[in-house]
Amino acid sequence: MVFIFRVFSLFPLALLHALGGGVGRLIYWLSPTYRRHLQENLAQAGIDPALRGRVAAETGKQMVELARIWMRPLEEAVPLVAEVVGWEHVETARNAGKGIVFLTPHLGCFEITAQYLSSFGDITVLYRAPKSASAQELILKGRKREHLHLAPADLSGVRALIKALKKGEMVGMLPDQAPKTGEGVWLKFFGRYAYTMTLAARLTETGAASLLTWGERLPGGRGYRVHFQPPRNPLSGSTIERAQQINSEVEALIRQCPTQYLWGYNRYKRPGGAELPPAE
Repeated sequence: MVFIFRVFSLFPLALLHALGGGVGRLIYWLSPTYRRHLQENLAQAGIDPALRGRVAAETGKQMVELARIWMRPLEEAVPLVAEVVGWEHVETARNAGKGIVFLTPHLGCFEITAQYLSSFGDITVLYRAPKSASAQELILKGRKREHLHLAPADLSGVRALIKALKKGEMVGMLPDQAPKTGEGVWLKFFGRYAYTMTLAARLTETGAASLLTWGERLPGGRGYRVHFQPPRNPLSGSTIERAQQINSEVEALIRQCPTQYLWGYNRYKRPGGAELPPAE
């Protein structure tokens, strides 16, 4: 797998996106389970079902573009960011000496954001190790940079995130990733109960600044427009209340560019051993 990614990394981004778009549409038609999840999730969010083809194509692009981002030096990955919107929010937090929690949902190219931020300082990113050894090797080779540190999704990883924030550094995570049993609660996401992580909400209680970010995929392989924005309303209240607020903020972010969200992700699954969701 690493070898294949290295070969793909030699291709220009425009070619990778063209290839990925075709692969995404092919997978959509070949996988009934994936097709069902995508269609159901679009319907749940009230997104026009006619967009399903574009959604599948963007998901395919997300799969293959990783080769260019992970397998090339940081000096080649960062210039893929063609435009930045909202950098002043990052500067404000940095000038205040605060740590920053970057909430990065499965929207657009969510891998480019941490790579880009690592060019400005240390950032620790939470990740869940895959079951495949080859996939694990690929992630470690691709994500690790001099200033980009990986924190496993366990107690040691949580400690690493908190330590980084106390030092005024940056941390990043996918707030819409389905957590393991005992690591989440049932909260509304696009009007339906989804098992939602509480860790992101707990980190916002540390006094760190909270920013939402995502990498918009530009057409024609022209690179990415990275967005940084604060929550529409400051996160407050209990951990559960903050977690629900984060879900709402992620919904608003997704509606900015619904075709680039990972709608095929089984966001509403019930983890093994978890209690049943509340009645709708």
